[in-house]
Amino acid sequence: MIPELAAAIERGESVVLATVVQSRRSVPRRPGAKMLIYSDGRILGTIGGGEMEHRVKLDAAEVLLDGKPRLSNYSLVDPSEGDPGVCGGEVDIYLEPYMPQTPLYVIGAGHVGHAVSDLAQWLGFKTMVWDDRSEVLETVVEAEHADVAMSGAIANAIEQHPVSADASIVVVTRNVALDLEILPHLLATPARYIGLMGSLRRWEKTRTGLAKMGIGDDDLDRVQAPIGVEIHAETPAEIAVSIMAAVIGNRRGT
Repeated sequence: MIPELAAAIERGESVVLATVVQSRRSVPRRPGAKMLIYSDGRILGTIGGGEMEHRVKLDAAEVLLDGKPRLSNYSLVDPSEGDPGVCGGEVDIYLEPYMPQTPLYVIGAGHVGHAVSDLAQWLGFKTMVWDDRSEVLETVVEAEHADVAMSGAIANAIEQHPVSADASIVVVTRNVALDLEILPHLLATPARYIGLMGSLRRWEKTRTGLAKMGIGDDDLDRVQAPIGVEIHAETPAEIAVSIMAAVIGNRRGT
């Protein structure tokens, strides 16, 4: 059970580990019984089967949504009263979510990109750092602030490390020309958040250029620019705080 839990996380799957922690009177499984519930509804193992197990699966789906563990009580006495069984006992089951690290793509490994990747790792994100300049990227690698370091063409980097719908992208590049080169590839991904560093004037110029390339308004409106929460940040570290606050706020629905 535990090896499969670890394997699921390694594959990037979210799972819930359901464990019987206490039972009273007659129940199908005793404390210590475990079951894995995957995000697609698959299970491994059993904590009793039947209607009770079905309800545990439904509760596990809610646990995956809010990311918080819960202790649930199931009374197996009277189905006419809504109980999920007739065994005559009660069981407490602990539902514990295990979710893979949230991916954050940092596009640009300059001073701000370095600070963002550093802070993002501390916050528990899986950092995927890209820069077209291998010598600049090396500073992030040497500091061990990149879980994955990528260089070369952005299209190749994304092909090798696909962007999921749960990923956030932080674009902290050095000029408009580079933004025009890479943003079409980033906008072709299902990333939940794409933020671009720079002034409003820079974004207006970039947006105009992208529109001339055939990028539609719906895609352009996905870009949050200027990126970050306004805290009057000045240093790279302060800007990183501003950026990560925006990323976290997006994930929390604020």
